[in-house]
Amino acid sequence: MATLQNKIDFALVFTVKNANPNGDPLNGNIPRMTLDGRGELSDVCLKRKIRNRLQDFGEAIFVQSDDYRKDEHRSLRNRAEAVLGKAMKNEDELRKLAQETWIDVRSFGQVFAFKGGEGKGVSVGIRGPVTIQPAFSVESVNVTSLQITKSVSGEGDGTKRGSDTMGMKHSVDFGLYVTYGSINPQLAELTGFSDEDADKIKNAILHIFDNDASSARPEGSMEVVKLYWWKHNSKLGQYSAAKVHKTLEITKKENVVDAKSSDDYEIKTVDLDGLSPEVLSF
Repeated sequence: MATLQNKIDFALVFTVKNANPNGDPLNGNIPRMTLDGRGELSDVCLKRKIRNRLQDFGEAIFVQSDDYRKDEHRSLRNRAEAVLGKAMKNEDELRKLAQETWIDVRSFGQVFAFKGGEGKGVSVGIRGPVTIQPAFSVESVNVTSLQITKSVSGEGDGTKRGSDTMGMKHSVDFGLYVTYGSINPQLAELTGFSDEDADKIKNAILHIFDNDASSARPEGSMEVVKLYWWKHNSKLGQYSAAKVHKTLEITKKENVVDAKSSDDYEIKTVDLDGLSPEVLSF
């Protein structure tokens, strides 16, 4: 299968409403925010969701989360040894087989670093062609914190509730978020990433919040507004990724003071000469 021949840039616009899109474990799981109050989702969080959607579509994934695991392997080392076998002893064979087997490895890259006896461990780095930036809200967001309690006792005879029965739940009232990314054909050549793989990534991003509900993110609380997909006419691209991403313009509509939905914003792109995006939504 031929590798990707055209540079791709993309941008995803989505909303968060009454949900915690990406809690900060170092700050009481409060939704991540920048110093100026804008909401944030890490690139790691976004790639986790993309991997999960690819799994939903039947793709083989190397970095599986414990709560979304589709096989019997409970560690990356076990999965690597079970699938790669003797290829683990040869860097070139490991690289080739891993890229052919797992779409997330040939997309995002991966570091295979496992200890071994007598200095015979494995340390192989693969650089992937797909990069995605953290997502930030267009404006500052308001976070609501709610104290929660249990109505039952988790332990004992049921006559007392322990101190662990109190807790806090945090959510973003509303925010319009944007993330940007690119796919590099030069790196695609190294991992075997193809046009078909690019289409799978595009579909996974478009459905990034499907089957992703939790108590922190109720069904429908995170919604894709638009996915912009720029496909250049060459490997190097007609324009830099930065210039392409800047063509996406998002402004609050006149007379809107406190935005409550994506309809309160004007979202558009300014076409560059010879390059316009495919715009997707569902």
